[in-house]
Amino acid sequence: MSEKATAEIKPLIIETLKTQKPETTEELIKSVQATTALPSKEITKLLIELENEDNVYFKKRALLSSPFAKAYIFSKKAVWYWITISLALATSITVLIIPDSDSSIVYLRYALSIIFLLFLSGYSFINMLFPLAVPIADSNEHMDKIQRAVLSFVMSLIIMILTGLALNYTPWGITLTPITLSLLGLTVTFATAAIIREHQTKVAT
Repeated sequence: MSEKATAEIKPLIIETLKTQKPETTEELIKSVQATTALPSKEITKLLIELENEDNVYFKKRALLSSPFAKAYIFSKKAVWYWITISLALATSITVLIIPDSDSSIVYLRYALSIIFLLFLSGYSFINMLFPLAVPIADSNEHMDKIQRAVLSFVMSLIIMILTGLALNYTPWGITLTPITLSLLGLTVTFATAAIIREHQTKVAT
């Protein structure tokens, strides 16, 4: 699609939202298609661009649809999510596979383990409680980042301690593999819930 065509259709989408007030993205896409004859894939792409540019705020949660949510997860807004998941997986793989005797990579393992234990799980949990689309109360943009970092560190310690206590009452006990897999599962779960809440919060704004 050319830039000229995009510039013409985006205002049409905004006008359609204001005048017709569609209840779902499917209704919105059909309304725009009736005027432009564009494929739904192209219209969905423009919807994501409008949201990422902060030119459109969807008022109704019903506008959240599967293609729209998937497009958001794979947009620039969700970079933090993929970095978190990648670091968690990379740490788990290095911890479980690379032996302590492998001096060439062991320092990478230590560095990843510190980030994994002292930040990732707490960061995912805090983002689940306070989606990135909604700053923590009584904080500006700068303080919001500092507060998230501090809270992520504290919460990671709490999660690690509680995980250890829980594993102590299981047949596996407090050993390397159960702790690693448990924290990996919690981090992925919290991060996934956080990105879903972030998108829902932005859509409902």
